This record gives sequence, C-alpha cells and structure tokens, in this order.
Amino acid sequence: MTDATDTAPARSLRVPGAQLHYEVRGEGPLLVLVGAPMDAAAFAPLAGLLATDHTVLTADPRGINRSRLDDPEEESTPQLRADDLSRLIAHVDAGPAMVLGSSGGAVSALALVQAHPGQVHTVVAHEPPLIELLEDREPLRTGTEDLVATYLAGDVTGAWKKFFAQAGLTMPEHVVEQMFGGERDPQQVADERRWFAHEMRASTYWQPDVAALRTAAPRIVVGIGEDSAGQLCDRTSSALAQALDTGPTNFPGGHTGFVETPDAFATRLRVVLRES
Repeated sequence: MTDATDTAPARSLRVPGAQLHYEVRGEGPLLVLVGAPMDAAAFAPLAGLLATDHTVLTADPRGINRSRLDDPEEESTPQLRADDLSRLIAHVDAGPAMVLGSSGGAVSALALVQAHPGQVHTVVAHEPPLIELLEDREPLRTGTEDLVATYLAGDVTGAWKKFFAQAGLTMPEHVVEQMFGGERDPQQVADERRWFAHEMRASTYWQPDVAALRTAAPRIVVGIGEDSAGQLCDRTSSALAQALDTGPTNFPGGHTGFVETPDAFATRLRVVLRES
C-alpha cells in the first residue's frame, strides 16, 4: 500500500491563458487522473498506487490551487480543460493515454475524446454530472442557478445545503455548518468560489456529442460508485451509459470513491483498464 502522503515533484506548463501545475509519477503506459474542481492532491494516494506500473499524470485544473490564470474571472469550460489535457499529454510525450476523469473531470475527459481522440485510447468517465441528459433538466438548471446565486450573495452554508440536496447527498445541517461556516483555508475558499462562480454551470450544462462519442476510436467506460445509488450523478451517469449504448461499470465507494478507498478503487480500475 502506498502512503497517502505520497508526493511528486511539482512541475508547470505554460498554456494559453494559464500556468498549469502538474505531477508525474512512475513509469509505464500513460494514465491521466483528472478532476474538476478537484486538484492533483485529491488523486495523490490513487496515483501512488498506480505508479508501480504506469506513468501517472495528475494536474490542478486551470484556475484551481496552483494552476494560475492570466484572467482570474475566465470561465472554466470543458473545452478549455480538454485542450489543457491535450497539451499536458503531448508535453509528457508518453501517450496515447488512458484517462480516469471524475465528476467535472469526467466531463473534461469526454470533451477530450471529442476534440482530440487520437491522444487517448481509453476513458473512464466516473460520475459526470451531465444534467442535460435528464428529463428533469429544466428544474435542475433552475436549482443550479439558485444555489450559485445564493453562494455569490454571500450565503456559503446555504449554497452548500442546496447543492447537497440537489445532488441527493445526505449531509446533516450541523456538519455543513462545521465544514463551511467557520475559519477556513484561504486557498480552499478561493477554489470553492471559482467552482461556484466560473465552473459549475459550464460543466453541468455541457451537452456531449453522443454520436461522436459512440463512433470515436477511444473506448469509453462510464463509472458509477457502488454507494451512489439514487444520487444525481448516478442518474446522469446511467443516462450517459444508455445514450452510448453501453452498461455502466461499478466502482467502490461513492462520488469520491478514489479518495475514500483508494486501494479498492485502484484494484477495480486496473481490472477495467486491462479489459481495454
């Protein structure tokens, strides 16, 4: 088992409009682990486990943590993040890559397949929050606009309560108050604000080109956490799998199973990647 404090040397790459922080571990076939808004640190334990036989690339998405923007108010779109991934894969020069994208990172990975299919051969899209694939997309859009407005008006805990409710995540009120109502790390607050103000809507409202994804050369696996049943991302992931005419693949844990149980998640991911 790899220590959860596993670290890798910090590296950076200049791309249009941003300086990207990225990390590389191990040797072997290239495997990219990507989130949004989750940064590279969230994937460190999983990356350490997989680096025994893979070259593992992780990065902070543009505007998050150590990946600095020229324009701090720039919108973070799946297309921009896909272009960043494309440049990172080309820079590391170990592709074509396997990509595990989780949450907004799964949206980035799907956008990468659409824009740069030659750079990847397998994409595992783990719980992408693509609400446009659902029949109740309109009320979900309304709810998203409301919770973003609540956050930007200064009611941080109120916005999070609305977010958890819409996502189908059970979170006791006192826990939300403890997590988001007291003294907090300034970088965490900055990343949170960027997600609410400049990233959430672009990621959840993104509409995949289903026809392009169905005929693309890269293999696409839709992942769902075993503990995510009934949650919003269970629904969106199931809808994506149905649209792609494939069955979803279960992974240990919930929406952030790679953080909760990295060992079990790595074991499952290895099986899925071997099938490709």
